[in-house]
Amino acid sequence: MNTDLISKTSGWRGSRDIWVQAAYEALLDGGIDAVKVMPLADRLGLSRTSFYGHFSNRQDLLDALITLWQTKNTGNLVQQTEAYAETVTEAMLNIFDLWLMPELFDSRLEFAVRNWAHTDPQLAKLLNEADQVRVEALEALFLRFGDAPQYASVRANTVYQTQIGYISMKEDGPSEPLEPRLARMPHYAEIFTGKPVSDAEIARFRARHPLV
Repeated sequence: MNTDLISKTSGWRGSRDIWVQAAYEALLDGGIDAVKVMPLADRLGLSRTSFYGHFSNRQDLLDALITLWQTKNTGNLVQQTEAYAETVTEAMLNIFDLWLMPELFDSRLEFAVRNWAHTDPQLAKLLNEADQVRVEALEALFLRFGDAPQYASVRANTVYQTQIGYISMKEDGPSEPLEPRLARMPHYAEIFTGKPVSDAEIARFRARHPLV
């Protein structure tokens, strides 16, 4: 982070977004114990007093991180389940966009929040609620394309638990090359939906995720 640029462009107090970004980076780098006011102030080259120009206390900053996670990961997942698709396999490939595009779903943030929830009962409750909202959104996707309720529920849970398990395997998120992941995704889509993916759907999906 360029603290000289921050100081020049944001004034002596910085901005709320700058503090949240610094807290986000600290959370990813060192876990929730690294998100403390003085280390963040040092990281930004700002004073401790400037922090209180934007936040009432540390918990206020932590709440902003939780809101970021809820908006980005849960909000975007729900949005992707509702994205236009002509077939259930195309809809599933829309979901797979989440796992390939950090701007839609931040796997590193997801991992960090899940670790944080082990020591924060209130966050653990919010995490459970988020899991439920996400699974219900996936279930609604399958119902929309004609699955019986019992199949929709099982498929939604399978899709979700597979990906959360994948994220949980590595702190920095999945690190294997993109090509093997892309090559497997039509097979995952067929397994999750019970229907083959068309060549046209694969072509459109790959066009969204070029290798270079």
